[in-house]
Amino acid sequence: MSAIDLDNPSAHIKRQSTAALTLGAIGVVYGDIGTSPLYTVKEVFLPATGVALTPENLIGAVSAIFWALMLIVTLKYVILILRADNRGEGGALALTALAANAVKHKPKLRHFLLLLGLFGATLFYGDSVITPAISVLGAMEGLEVIAPSLQPYVVPIALTILVLLFVMQRWGTHFVGKFFGPIIVLWFVILGLTGIQQIVQTPEVLVALNPLHGIHFLLDRGPLVLAAVGAIVLALTGAEALYADMGHFGRKPIQIAWMGLVMPSLALHYMGQGALLMRDASAIENPFFRMFPDDWMIAAVVLATLAAIIASQAVISGAYSMTKQAILLGFLPRMDIKYTSEQEVGQIYMPGVNWMLLAGVVLAVLAFRSSSALAGAYGIAVTLTMVITTLMTFFVVHDAWKMPTPLALGATLFFLCIDLFLFAGCIIKFFDGGWLPLAMGLILYLVMTTWSRGRELMVETIRRDGLDLNTFIQHIDSGHTHLAKRTAIYAVANPETVPQALLHNMKHNQVLHEKNIILTVTFENVPWVSDKQRVRVERLSEHFWQVWVTFGFMNTPDVPKALKLCEPLGLEIPVFETSYFLSRETVISTPGGGMAQWREKLFSAMTRNSGGVVEFFHLPDNAVVELGTRVQI
Repeated sequence: MSAIDLDNPSAHIKRQSTAALTLGAIGVVYGDIGTSPLYTVKEVFLPATGVALTPENLIGAVSAIFWALMLIVTLKYVILILRADNRGEGGALALTALAANAVKHKPKLRHFLLLLGLFGATLFYGDSVITPAISVLGAMEGLEVIAPSLQPYVVPIALTILVLLFVMQRWGTHFVGKFFGPIIVLWFVILGLTGIQQIVQTPEVLVALNPLHGIHFLLDRGPLVLAAVGAIVLALTGAEALYADMGHFGRKPIQIAWMGLVMPSLALHYMGQGALLMRDASAIENPFFRMFPDDWMIAAVVLATLAAIIASQAVISGAYSMTKQAILLGFLPRMDIKYTSEQEVGQIYMPGVNWMLLAGVVLAVLAFRSSSALAGAYGIAVTLTMVITTLMTFFVVHDAWKMPTPLALGATLFFLCIDLFLFAGCIIKFFDGGWLPLAMGLILYLVMTTWSRGRELMVETIRRDGLDLNTFIQHIDSGHTHLAKRTAIYAVANPETVPQALLHNMKHNQVLHEKNIILTVTFENVPWVSDKQRVRVERLSEHFWQVWVTFGFMNTPDVPKALKLCEPLGLEIPVFETSYFLSRETVISTPGGGMAQWREKLFSAMTRNSGGVVEFFHLPDNAVVELGTRVQI
């Protein structure tokens, strides 16, 4: 396997069998949407929705759920959006980068799409808090069906499971991941079989396959239609994972898994719940667990708990990956990233993100205390993300694929109308908990845009106040400066100016190294940059070289490994004779600067608490010298 393959997990997919990838996709991609039957149907018939539990309404609700899965998941995501891959990768930031690149000739539109996509990405964190809480609570509520006396223990047990889940993250998911696929396959098989068992007893429910029943169900709701839609949306949560995980499994395995197992199982199970309720309206208290015989109830709770844990694991791992991408794209400060597998570079653990997510999950469970209460907070982030995804897809279809405007509108406008309708159904739950994911997304959006803008201002300040590099080199080379027989690497954001660390080194130590490398590391808005495109070398003088190192937002930023690629280009960097000189900026907030005062103070605080450069870029601990400098913005 080539070096590029080792640093690009998406390149591995061609070397694995379709069957293995399909099994993995079932375990990772569909865990979230697979746990939706735990709570979706009962939410449709809550008193708040105004939907009476009648056979006609049951058929209509099941029909609406079925066709929502067909239109949104199958037609929109599986068939259309999976085609919008960014060099094999998917997800909010990958799609944003693809759309932004497609309109790079329109700077204002590009900037708008970047900000819109960034906000869409922040909404994922709200989902990462709510999904573990609602999934595990929904599974634990099966204890109430076994014995009503167990109701007081639902929340404590759920919290215990969630805390253990987050504590275990430090050891990585490679071991547990081996069992994800088989467990979720069993889960979907059980969903399908329990659905068939109920449908056989009440086959009349199969008329729900006719979309007219779903349309009539929605039209008959009148002003309360949005409340019903807000509940139906719960069946779609997790749809974004199909696209987000495309880089890990490939388009074909994800499509096969959905068409061959996941969609049929979900359809059968939802119809089975409808069939059960048509015979026994009292089962609405928890239709999922009431589908199981009493003797199977404990096993059902155990299996549901495992499925909920897997669904939670998927969004937790996704939060790590999203954060890493945001850091490399310049939207967040450096954080501690631990690689938990020597074989899979995509398996990472971020302690800071992990504990913040755990705090959010615990607060959500304690505040809402049931899956029904949490359902009010669920859906807004998902549907708003769907709206943003559809908007981004239009620009990909129109500007990247060069499709005519009528065709691009035809491919996306229909879905946009549905997405907006679903979002409207969820936004009415704003005061019932829907504010939570939106508030989290807004706060993170302000943090990310502040960091991005702050970095821009800092680079502008350094460029404005810095010395011209070429002029400096000409002056130094003509002088009589003492040369140290080692190699020095100076990192600088602006390759046209003299690194502050170089100036400080010469001022305080009065020494110049025999070989000086001006290093600039950049991150492109593409997932992967190959080794062939990794480095660029230019010799500036006898003692100075300029090196540019480029990573994609999915690459591991290993600078020493990248610098080894300079040797074929005529620049040898001896490992044991090289020192890295870094400049640690202390940001000083000044009134009347480029940002509001509170944002400048926030940026200053983030720079002080950002992770270390050494760990982030995999620099050797014993070869780094950090020199401080003050920057006013």
